[in-house]
Amino acid sequence: MGILQKKLWRLVLVVLAVWLFFFLALDSMVNDSPTMDEQNHLARGAAFVKTGDPRLSLEHPPLVNSLSGLPLLLLPDLHFPFDHPSWTDLQPPDVYWYVFADQFLWQVNQDVKRMIFLGRLPIVFLTLGLALVGFHFARDFWGRPSATLAFILLLFEPNILANGRLVTTDLGGTLFITLALLLMWRLWTAPGWAWRRWLAAGVGLGLAFGSKLSMLTFVPILSVLAILPMFNAEAHAIPDCRRRGVFQRLVQLGGAGLISVLVVWAIFGFEWGMFRFPSETFDFLNRFSGPMPTFWAGVDQIVNVSREGRMAFLQGESSNQGFLLFFPVAFLVKTPLVLLVGLLGLVWLGWKRPVLSLPKRPSTRPKLLFLFIPAVLYFTVSVISDINIGYRHLLPILPLIIVGLSGLPMYFAGEIQDKREWWRGGDASHSRAVALVLALGILLPTLWIHPHYLSYFNLAAGGPANGASILADSSNDWGQDLLRLRDWMAENEQETIKLGWFGTADPAYYGINFEPLPGFPRAEFLALWANPPFNPENPEPGLYAISASSLWESHWEARHVYAWFRAQEPTDRIGYSIYIYDLR
Repeated sequence: MGILQKKLWRLVLVVLAVWLFFFLALDSMVNDSPTMDEQNHLARGAAFVKTGDPRLSLEHPPLVNSLSGLPLLLLPDLHFPFDHPSWTDLQPPDVYWYVFADQFLWQVNQDVKRMIFLGRLPIVFLTLGLALVGFHFARDFWGRPSATLAFILLLFEPNILANGRLVTTDLGGTLFITLALLLMWRLWTAPGWAWRRWLAAGVGLGLAFGSKLSMLTFVPILSVLAILPMFNAEAHAIPDCRRRGVFQRLVQLGGAGLISVLVVWAIFGFEWGMFRFPSETFDFLNRFSGPMPTFWAGVDQIVNVSREGRMAFLQGESSNQGFLLFFPVAFLVKTPLVLLVGLLGLVWLGWKRPVLSLPKRPSTRPKLLFLFIPAVLYFTVSVISDINIGYRHLLPILPLIIVGLSGLPMYFAGEIQDKREWWRGGDASHSRAVALVLALGILLPTLWIHPHYLSYFNLAAGGPANGASILADSSNDWGQDLLRLRDWMAENEQETIKLGWFGTADPAYYGINFEPLPGFPRAEFLALWANPPFNPENPEPGLYAISASSLWESHWEARHVYAWFRAQEPTDRIGYSIYIYDLR
């Protein structure tokens, strides 16, 4: 088969992969009800693009939210609650964006399904953008065949696909920090000062910081990378790199950081106003005005939340201070097995066999270090954090792992002279087999779990049916199956149900006739924990529908309300997040 034919086949493969990706993403997202945080992100994004005022963007910069909110302006009858105290007075304190979002989505507008669809659509395209960034990352590191493999793995990894269809900032932050890392690599391995690459790296960092505040964690991580000598290995390919030094890389990083601040300020619409730091430490500054006060207040707010912690759930236990093992367990149970096994193999082979140690090719080790040091450091920061609310916070490490694994077939390329071309010739059979195993190891679990991507757990963890006992909230049950519950009631001719709902979506909006049980966070469910409308030790006859996070009482340290139900086998299950108990 000629080179032209090989390129044609790769093009056909990529086109088919994109078509399949869009089918899986769109087919699953249209039947997912609005998840816990989506209404908040959508409301703040729509409000910002409508007014240019980022007052609701305290904990989340407006870039990704604005992309989600922009298509909503196409709706001719879209209304905003700008006369509500949650906008005019920022009341009630600390939760005004929740109140504004509830008003925006469920009170003043009547087309929630279309609003959510339009808001999710830009995130789907950002997911495609992430795959393209991964393609270029892998092509720079390992060559075009590995780039195609990385593209496919990033499109169909179930955790990326799960969050790549939702109106949140997780996927956007992951995309732009991956782009920023790629641009920093290109800057640090270019001869001279590379002013254009310097500017591009600054813009990339600004887009990352303007997408999600937790991406600021990569500032010290990049500082660590800058002082390591790994970039000198590129001197074999680029002689001028021999003259590179730590000082120059640090200066470039600092300059890119200054550019990123200007980019973030532009993302905030060049906001200028009175500072409003929420902590007492910086309260004295609130008498002054300055640029993007909402951004600085958000950074202060995130630091405060990180110190205070939030209720976390892990393997049947809850804690307000988090768990040291939360993210290690989450990573092991929700990451596809092929990535876990491949990662172990890559670490071993990458150390034992630096496959590109050829006269004109540098070792692969520096590139693997550039990928894995940020992943390990970011993972470590996540582990010691008290904020343990979801696997989605680990998303930024997945593209780095996948780009690394896309180079794994090179280690099996036999006698091929340039192992960047591991797909060629008879000696490439083992390499192609490794690539096929990686691709199928991602694609098959994704097709199997469709359309319930949020509830994905690998087979070693017992699969999604066992997920509710391990992790809750955005790792399993984020309120995505309310529409499926409505359809189940219609199919089974059930007019009413006892509902222990976990989610911000309004069941009444969808015509569900229900009797509220203890749930979270809507007021009609939240108020019932102290006095549940059934006997917890011997529930009365009836048809019960209980969300997985409510069932395991993930937001409460004392778990006794639903203990009887947890000991029973459910009659049916809606997706993997709502359990049906027919006690009639």
